[in-house]
Amino acid sequence: MRAHLLMLADSRLPAGGHAHSGGLEPAVTARAVASVPDLADFLHGRLWTAGLVAAALAAAARAHAPAATDWAGLDAEADARTPSPAQRTASRAQGKSLLRAARATWPSPVLDGLRVPVAGGMPRAAHHPIVLGAAAHVIGCTALDAASVAAYGAVTGPASAAVRLLGLDPLSVQRALAELAGEVDEVAEEAATYAEKDWAELPAVSAPALDLWAEEHLRAHLRLFES
Repeated sequence: MRAHLLMLADSRLPAGGHAHSGGLEPAVTARAVASVPDLADFLHGRLWTAGLVAAALAAAARAHAPAATDWAGLDAEADARTPSPAQRTASRAQGKSLLRAARATWPSPVLDGLRVPVAGGMPRAAHHPIVLGAAAHVIGCTALDAASVAAYGAVTGPASAAVRLLGLDPLSVQRALAELAGEVDEVAEEAATYAEKDWAELPAVSAPALDLWAEEHLRAHLRLFES
């Protein structure tokens, strides 16, 4: 199981993560992030807002996956906690890419059936944390494992993008990530406590700057990342 979990968290899993900066590119454009200390602050804020929400959704999806009968309710909770249309689109795009990679890697009826019904229309892709939680169930992981992968990805994706966008020293970026590791564990542990609760109780921590930057990024003429 541990090897499968490492594969799920590995950025080399061909799930399209390299195309997304987690809001870092518009933050760089806005000159809010220009150095390693700036990046550390950005990652800290993202971890405890969008990261916590994503980790809790992933844990809830892991808990729900054995039933796997209706994903629409949890998907609606994800929508409600993602006020930016641009971020919702990016999350569904990442969910679609992850689902394709996960189905090819770990075939399962749970993943085959992971679509969100839409009244009067075609089913649509689920949000990324929901696919992540379902994949974690398929490979035998716990809700805490799913939350850990989500929290870890909330900071490693932007950190990797920072090296490409700002030309930061990769070793200094890794040091910043290492200094944040304890908080990644804290966020995952808190998120996992929501796994079996009513979905309405899932955290809804806001990050208005990320929301605004995401909308501006969608209209940018030049950009390296999709989000």
